[in-house]
Amino acid sequence: MLEDFIKIERDEKEVNLMSPLTWAYVGDCVFELYIRTELINKTNLKPHKLHIEAIKYVKAQAQANLLKKIMEELTDEEKDIVRRGRNTENHHLPKNSNIKEYMYSTAFEALIGYLYLTKRYQRLEEILEKSFK
Repeated sequence: MLEDFIKIERDEKEVNLMSPLTWAYVGDCVFELYIRTELINKTNLKPHKLHIEAIKYVKAQAQANLLKKIMEELTDEEKDIVRRGRNTENHHLPKNSNIKEYMYSTAFEALIGYLYLTKRYQRLEEILEKSFK
């Protein structure tokens, strides 16, 4: 398992004190790895086509739409994580999306990163699986 060789050394209390942008930083990577792995498992595309297909899932607009789709299924705690991720001031300007989409995609990535860093792997898996359908 991935968690057997990538050790998360922070406990939940420490993770809660991290910036939501830190959660999003990790969530971006976790989500991209998940999508790339799913594409490898379910297609026979060449690398360039894999990249083109992955972009459809990881771009800000797609992540914002996914978050809106699953929002009602989130727990109150998860909604709070999303709110914190969405409201965090980010000085990065999006290239291919508007500010609102970018805020919601950051919120989605923050949720993914938070679940990963707090080792809530079963819940993370549930949300990731919905993202690929």
